[in-house]
This record gives sequence, C-alpha cells and structure tokens, in this order.
Amino acid sequence: MTVHNFTKSLAASHDFEDAGWWEVVYRNAFHNFAGMTNTREDGWAQRGGIDRVVSLGSGKTLTIDEKVRTKDYPDILLERWSDRDRKAPGWVQQDLACDYIAYAFIPSQRCYLLPFQELRRAWIQHGREWANQYPAVLARNERSGRKWVTECVPIPIPVLKEALIAVSEISWAPELVPA
Repeated sequence: MTVHNFTKSLAASHDFEDAGWWEVVYRNAFHNFAGMTNTREDGWAQRGGIDRVVSLGSGKTLTIDEKVRTKDYPDILLERWSDRDRKAPGWVQQDLACDYIAYAFIPSQRCYLLPFQELRRAWIQHGREWANQYPAVLARNERSGRKWVTECVPIPIPVLKEALIAVSEISWAPELVPA
C-alpha cells in the first residue's frame, strides 16, 4: 500500500496552475484555440471539477479539470473515494461539470486529455475490477483537526486507453435499450 500526503500533492499541483506549458498543451490539442481562463478560485466551477475554461475560435468553451504528477508513472490515478471510511465518492465517481481531465506528467512533458464522460463510463464498467486488480494509492489528509484517507486506483495507461476506446462504441441493440 502506497501512502502520500494529499495536501502536499495538491499544493504541488497548484504550483503549476500558471505554467506556460498549459497553453502549449491546449494550443496543440485544439486547432482553433483562442484563449483560456483559470477558475481555481472557490466557487461553482471549482466544486464542479473545473480548473480551467478553454475558449475556441468558434465561440465554444471547454471545461477542464487539471491533474499534475511531478514524477512519471505508468498509470493514471482515478480517485475512487475522497474519504474512504465515509465512502464519499472521489472525482471519478461524481457527475462533474468538466468536459476533460488534463492529466500531466511534468518530467516527460506529456499530458493526457481524457474525455470525462467516456472516463466515467469506463469507470462504471470496469471500476470494481480495476480496484480489485490494482493496489490502491492512499493519501492521508488532515484539515482543521479532521483526518481522512483518500483512495485512488492506479490504472495502467494502456489499459485506460483501451477502455476509453471501447466505451466510445455505443450499441442500440434491442436488448440494450432501457425499458
């Protein structure tokens, strides 16, 4: 079982919120990138999982939750429980308002832009299997005297990519249509 300090990890992540490479990522991801706005101040956007709003030349806006890891790993951490003992759902189990999760690895200067709805569908289909298969990464948290543990599931990047492709195929076969 791996344990890390959530507060320190979050602070490290916020150290990168104004990094110039975010604009490079979004310019490369969206051919008609027009601008971006940081929305990390507490409010409806932050509670909805939105760290940044990207504007496109067409007028469309995209909402993005940014995750940063300061070491390269072969996996992407999906937060199963924000408070394991209370079974408070982590971000992958919530209906967030974001369009994408931008998951960046600083040393290799790479970012995975994960479509959130597909990521949620992949989690719904495979989450229990993944939680049983991959050892949890735990984060100890403390704020105002309250202590809790966050639990993440480290999904190998090739496994997650395969699952995202699989959930992008939707069937309307009669046996799959809700009654």
